Amino acid sequence: MAKLFIENIIRFIVLILAQVFLFKNIGYYNLASPFPYIMALMLLPAKIPKVLLFVIAFLTGITIDTFYDTLGIHAAACITLAWARIVFINLTLQDDDYDASSTPGIGQMSFRWFLIYALILSFFHHSALYILEVFSLNNFLYTLTSILFSCIFTTILIVLFELILYRRKKR
Repeated sequence: MAKLFIENIIRFIVLILAQVFLFKNIGYYNLASPFPYIMALMLLPAKIPKVLLFVIAFLTGITIDTFYDTLGIHAAACITLAWARIVFINLTLQDDDYDASSTPGIGQMSFRWFLIYALILSFFHHSALYILEVFSLNNFLYTLTSILFSCIFTTILIVLFELILYRRKKR
């Protein structure tokens, strides 16, 4: 359990630093911006208490908000991601499919399941992020395009990171 805790802390720190110092400056004509720091929330243990998940999501978002000079937009988007994560895991997994320390990654679940998981959660995160950032229905098509392209860009990065760090199932 201590190993899992340390692993998640290191993953959190590395992803936050990578987001702030590397991915903040990467974008495609303000149309697609990657936010792979959400992988830290996606790979938390499947049976993490909901209150703790929401606290970690809020702290993750507020940390990014301090570096991006946004006023709680990332925190709200991370809370939305945490809610979507709870719903998705409850709908797709049964209690006997995973134990308390299993993380919903490619090593524990299938590639297809993880791809759908990453795509749906990044869509919820990016939708909340961009809609709160724009806070208007003007240029709705541009906002929707930004959500979709950023979601695809982020999902590709998350899947690549997960494939690089892939570990086989322990059975």
